[in-house]
Amino acid sequence: MVQRQQMHLTVQLIGGYGIERGAWRWPGAKTDAFINADVFVKAAQVAERGKFDALFLADTPALSVDVSSEPPQHALEPMITLTAVARETERIGLVATASTSFTEPYTLARQFRALDLISGGRAGWNAVTTSTPAAALNFGADIPDRRARYERAHEVVESVQALWGSWQDDALLLDVESGRFADASKINPVGITGKYVSSRGPLNLPPSPQGQPVIFQAGGGGNGLQLAGRFADATYNNPFDIDSATSYWQELQATVKAFGRPAGSITPFSGIITSVASTEREALQRREQLDALGDLDSRVQYLGQQLGIPLEPESLDKPIHPDLLARAFAHPGDPRSPLSLRLAREGFTVRQIIAHGPINYHPVALGTPEQVADMLQRWFEAGIGGGFNINPDVSFDGLTDFVDHVVPILQKRGLYRRDYEGTTLREHLGVPYLNGRRPASALDRGQA
Repeated sequence: MVQRQQMHLTVQLIGGYGIERGAWRWPGAKTDAFINADVFVKAAQVAERGKFDALFLADTPALSVDVSSEPPQHALEPMITLTAVARETERIGLVATASTSFTEPYTLARQFRALDLISGGRAGWNAVTTSTPAAALNFGADIPDRRARYERAHEVVESVQALWGSWQDDALLLDVESGRFADASKINPVGITGKYVSSRGPLNLPPSPQGQPVIFQAGGGGNGLQLAGRFADATYNNPFDIDSATSYWQELQATVKAFGRPAGSITPFSGIITSVASTEREALQRREQLDALGDLDSRVQYLGQQLGIPLEPESLDKPIHPDLLARAFAHPGDPRSPLSLRLAREGFTVRQIIAHGPINYHPVALGTPEQVADMLQRWFEAGIGGGFNINPDVSFDGLTDFVDHVVPILQKRGLYRRDYEGTTLREHLGVPYLNGRRPASALDRGQA
């Protein structure tokens, strides 16, 4: 009997609160979550109980929101936070975001190798180029153009992998009787020199149980696909519907093949927001309450822009007036706008339309545990690739509700693992052991 393909799941915690802007004000939430490592530890333990592949921490090294009314989306440094999480968990993978533009290869190689060793082979690196001007200013730099950012990213990832491979698998001996600590002949400088970065090596740490950390990639567009196709074991992508998710998966497979890699060697994770309750109406009310704790006026304005009509906050609890609705259209530049238009034509109030999530960054899986599981199954079986990056609306209770009520349904349907089959992140994802790669010849020779 052919075993049914199973989905993969990671979980993302935005600031420790959840993805909704009002999550920090949700009853029971830790108001200091953004600086409270225990919040991340406990969330990781819940996700581990749900057999998630990994906890994922996104990052931008800058204060990029108005903190007069909302917390920073990213505050605690991901590597340090995940090191704390590693000490209190056993199986769940730990994926940290780190910039290729503002971090040198040796630092990246050393820090991620350290996390990989401390966690017993559970580390992952989400390699991003960072395009936020505020972040660049924090490093006394300007944002390079897109081409230069990605050229450097290719060099950095190559260099990091070369440094990871500077220790051969059997270099560490720890032979007490003979007094041989390591075989120095199997620890070698890498001598990498490129247009943007260079490093002599070797690294000062041996391989972990999985060899090297798993490489993730979260950049969009053709440049992001090229970086992922060449180096990544997994990606984070942001489709808003099944068609865009399957299209991305097809493009990703084609890019992977173009680099001479097997099509199944990379796992894409589509971002999904989850709002789970006992009934669909309760789930919608939950989202309405969350919206009211955030900046609802700006959401009303944005919905109007999606539909090409003026909307005012005073109209929140009314369906869109027929005269306005007759003029409404789905904005061609926003893939979310057709859902907004459909909900408006079905007679939902403005508040209810917004609560359904058509202006959120990710699509929303809303409703009972069965309804949420149905949506994930529908997407997965349509051929989107690996699985989902779950973004709970509120981390405090939303992740627990998903693990306790949605995961068992997916397991019963044979769509999701009942237990971990290994101890490393590579084993969770079905990625072979790897300990470093030699850089391309051009980088070896110091050519652009």
